[in-house]
Amino acid sequence: MDTIWSGLSAEGDGPKYLNLSRALRDGVRDGQFAEGIQVPTVREMAWALKVTPGTVARAYQILTQEGILAATVGRGTFVAARTPRLGPTEPLFVERDAGTTQGRVDLRVPQLPDVGQAEAISAALHRMADAPLPDWLGYTTQKAEGALREAVCDWLAPRILGSFGPDDIMLSHGGQNAIGLIFDCCLRGERPVVLIEDLSFPGFRYAARLARAEVVGVEMDDEGLLPDALEAACRRHGPQVLCLTPDTQNPTTARMSAARRAEIIAIARRYDLQIIEDECFAPSQSDQPTLRALAPERVWYIGSLSKSVSASLRFGYAICPTGMGEAGRLTAQHGFFALSQPVHRLVLDLMQTGAAAEIRDKVQREMAERLQLMVNRLGAFDLAWQSGLPFAWLRLPLGWRASSFSRMAEDEGVLLRTADQFALIHGRAPHAVRLAVPGNIPRQTMEAGVAALARLLPRPPGDLTV
Repeated sequence: MDTIWSGLSAEGDGPKYLNLSRALRDGVRDGQFAEGIQVPTVREMAWALKVTPGTVARAYQILTQEGILAATVGRGTFVAARTPRLGPTEPLFVERDAGTTQGRVDLRVPQLPDVGQAEAISAALHRMADAPLPDWLGYTTQKAEGALREAVCDWLAPRILGSFGPDDIMLSHGGQNAIGLIFDCCLRGERPVVLIEDLSFPGFRYAARLARAEVVGVEMDDEGLLPDALEAACRRHGPQVLCLTPDTQNPTTARMSAARRAEIIAIARRYDLQIIEDECFAPSQSDQPTLRALAPERVWYIGSLSKSVSASLRFGYAICPTGMGEAGRLTAQHGFFALSQPVHRLVLDLMQTGAAAEIRDKVQREMAERLQLMVNRLGAFDLAWQSGLPFAWLRLPLGWRASSFSRMAEDEGVLLRTADQFALIHGRAPHAVRLAVPGNIPRQTMEAGVAALARLLPRPPGDLTV
């Protein structure tokens, strides 16, 4: 190991991984470790400091999440910046334009089909214009949102959510904003710990990073989060929040059984964990009780209109744990007072007139038919999918690596997301890809892209690269 690193130590008060991360951070800020130089491997650093590889891996993970280090598959880990970049190092949403896709079939992120959203929103705006003028000069207030919170309760009526009412609802600017607000409510201390599934929606870790929280992945199986792994993580890390998608796991499409849900809730109660139940992709109806129904005292259930009506509205909500509605709304008030008048009145109109529900039903039908086209083409391979979800999970045949398959798929004109984009820096990334349903392109174009993948899958390259 280069002597430049010889002055490092993991000794001191507190956990060794935090001491090491602090020493590395200070060395980068002081200029001792220049930007662009490669840091020793986990095993090299562990041997030199006489600590476990896990200690070094956790220190590297923290600094990578902060943006001080940058990990590159196949090359190693490098010093990236002198000061932490607490924001994400990649966009949460992949913007699309002609320069991005260049005529390729984009299966990276689900896109809603056009089922008349523009016309419905335009009609709602005309009704708003003809209505008595509201106060356009004063600040918006949480109190004025009462009717919209009632409409959200009606919107969620088909789900099994337990007892809740308008006073339990917190409104937000989309589901991602709701996650951040909940972290603001729940996280305490200098470096709180948030648990997520070891393959999960990237928005969880981005929001946790902004909240200066340490993110720990918990092992899963085909049914979702493993109870034994969750209990071990609780004992080791003392987490405050657990983020889950039990009904529509993103990206694997797993669905948690009733027995597994009961085990997860029992552990959460034992260790006093708050739970964020993200069901933005969930169908409007389900026969499974949500975690919120099973543990209303500790579950924050979040959703939005982005995956079912229109992402442009930037409207989301959370059912807060029993007795926490006022705290949730106060947190939102500290962030942005209340929703803007146009968004508030527009969403209320769409919900009260039934236009939002009609759009949702049409979207679900169209996306279900497109998903079936994907399943028909790729069903002979190891494809996991769930009716009502706008994506599928493809485990690659022997001989493929996700990175190689992604590159060759792009050469064939198809863009997709690999498993490592849903994993933590040092987490588990199987040889798999997520295939989103694109509702915004002609069906024939989508079918052509999926057919290209079906031709590619049986022909793994002879010489694999990372």
